[in-house]
Order: sequence, then C-alpha cells, then structure tokens
Amino acid sequence: MSEILAELRDAAVEFARIAGQSTLNYYQNSFEVDYKSDNSPVTIADREAEMSIRKNIKKHFPDHGIIGEEFGKENEDRDIVWILDPIDGTKSFLHGIPFYTTLIGILVKNESKVGVIYAPALDEMVSAAEGLGCDFNGSEASVRECKDLSEATFLSTDIQSFHDHGFKKSLEELMSQTRYHRTWGDAYGHMLVAIGRADIMVDAVLNVWDAAALLPILQEAGGSYSDLKGESSIHTGSALSTNNYLKNEIIRIFDHKPN
Repeated sequence: MSEILAELRDAAVEFARIAGQSTLNYYQNSFEVDYKSDNSPVTIADREAEMSIRKNIKKHFPDHGIIGEEFGKENEDRDIVWILDPIDGTKSFLHGIPFYTTLIGILVKNESKVGVIYAPALDEMVSAAEGLGCDFNGSEASVRECKDLSEATFLSTDIQSFHDHGFKKSLEELMSQTRYHRTWGDAYGHMLVAIGRADIMVDAVLNVWDAAALLPILQEAGGSYSDLKGESSIHTGSALSTNNYLKNEIIRIFDHKPN
C-alpha cells in the first residue's frame, strides 16, 4: 500500500503544481467573476485549474473517481477517489492576496490517505500520504509543540462564519485565551499549522473538497485534524487543525450550545 500511496502523492503534487501555476495567468489581473447560488465567487481560473487536474487524472488513472468543487462527481463509487478544490480562498485570489491554494485529497475506500496543499503565488507545497510523513518544499514538516493556549497563534478564515453558525461565544473565548489571532486563513491556515508557523486553525464551516487534503497532512505532520466535536472526519462540515496538546481544550471551548 505504501508504494501505491507514494505514487498517488507524487502524482497529486505534480497535478496540483500544474493547475496552480495556471492560476497565475489570472492572478492580480482583470477577469470576469461569476457567483454561484450560495453567492460564493467563481472565476475562469477556478474552472481551468480543475479541468487541468481532471484531464491529468483521466490520463494517468482512468479507473479512479473524481469529486470537484466546480464540475461535480464522476465515478465517485470507485475505490480511489480524487477530491479537488482548484482555488481554495477565491476571495483572497480576487483581491490579489497570495494566500489562496490548490487542494487535492485522495480517498482510498472512503478514507482520506493523501493530501496536497499548493500555494501558487508563494510557490509553497505541502504534501502527505498515510505512513509516509509530511513534506514542505522538500523538507520534513511537523506541527509546533505549543502546550499552552496562552502561547498559541490562532488562525481563522473570517469572523462572520462563527457568528452565523452559533460559535460567537466560543470564538471570543478562544481569542481571549490565545496570544495572537489572524485571518486570511482558508486552507493556507491549516498548512501553517502543519509546518509549525501557527498552532490552531479553525473553520466553522467547510465542504468536503476543502477538507479532504487536510486530514492526512495534519496527521502526518504529527498534529490533529478533526471537526469541532473532535471527530476525525472530512464529512462533518467544520474543521480544527492543531497539535495533540491543545486539541481537547479547544474542543471543550466549542462544546457549547449555539450562541
């Protein structure tokens, strides 16, 4: 299995780099922005990047399934399924902020085994496969061993999503107990935890294509990825990336009734 996972990881790294680099043709340039039914933005860069990954998967792994944010599901009942988010952080991308990423997660029999996060504008790549460790630009990556919330750096994508999903008081408590809080998060925030530049990243809400790459990366970096109830799942709609010292205390903070 390790040889198969290594092959999948290496292919995902290559496909993410190609697709991510294609987004730079539009980054900090003028282009048309469309809006989906949920009012989230989408651009030609999103669509072209996802099509690039899909073409490479079909060429090299024609028997695999695909789930993508922009073009939906193909053969999603296969044993190996690629989950794609061509631009995670489209709002950052639209504003010329370099913290957007291209995400690829790979499920093997519905378990997340491989993850890649690529930040094209920064040329930063994190990749991992179960049992094979976590790599950041050619070096081993690991979470920081922060043992106290008072010394922790806490990241989030925005404030409003915590209010909208009943976590206002939890957010305020965590902010009051940690040393620093910064935003412009999205998957880049989870990546910063995996490589030891931050200690906590929380998303109050996210989709499976946002989450699939994150679980193997955080686990292989020696950290923890779960939802806000502590379940290590990419399907439950929220996300916490941190180390194993801080996880339980953060879960306790979010274990409140909606507020």
